[in-house]
Amino acid sequence: MKKNITILIVAVMLTGCNVMNQIGGAIQLSQSEYRYHSLNNILLADINLGDASSISVSNLASIATVLARGASMQSIPFSMTLNMDVTNPNSSAAFLDALDYAIQINDMEFVEGKMDIPIRIEPGETKVVGIPVSVDLKNLMNRYSQERVTNEMSAFLGITPNETSVSVKLWPKFTVGGTLVKVPAAIPVVFKFGGK
Repeated sequence: MKKNITILIVAVMLTGCNVMNQIGGAIQLSQSEYRYHSLNNILLADINLGDASSISVSNLASIATVLARGASMQSIPFSMTLNMDVTNPNSSAAFLDALDYAIQINDMEFVEGKMDIPIRIEPGETKVVGIPVSVDLKNLMNRYSQERVTNEMSAFLGITPNETSVSVKLWPKFTVGGTLVKVPAAIPVVFKFGGK
C-alpha cells in the first residue's frame, strides 16, 4: 500500500514538473523578441505571386484586376506564409507544441488560424517561424467593403505606397496529460512594412 502511494506521489510530482516545464517554455516564448522577416508562398485567386519582395509588374496588374473584380467573384482565395524572426534572449529554451493566432492589417480583422507544429528556440538563438495564412478575401469584402479590403491589400502587397501596420496575436499551446492547453494571454506582435 505504501509503495502504491509513493508511486502515485512521484507520478503526480513528475506530471507537475512537466506542466511547470511547459509553462516555463511558454513564458520564455512570451519574453522573446519578434521581428518581421518576409512573406512568401503568396497565392491570390490561383495566381502564384511567390515572394513579396519579388512581385513583378505584371503580377501587380493581376492583383489590382482581381481586387477590382471582387464584387463579381464568388470567392477570392488568398494564402501566404508570414515569416517572423523570433529571438530567445533568455537563459532557458522557449517552446510550444502548437499555436493559435489572429492577424489584423491596419485594424481590419484579417484572419484567425492554428499552427500545429511544435517550435523550440534555444537560449540566444534566432529562428524564422512561418505562420501559414489562408483567407477568403470575398468574405472580408462582405464584412468590411470591397474598397477597404482592396486598399488594405494593395498597401500590404506593395501596390500602393501606404505603410501597413500588421498586428499579430499569438496564443501558445502546450500538452498537459495528452491535451493541448492554450495560454490565456496572447503574445502581441506589431510591425510596420510596405510603402515605397
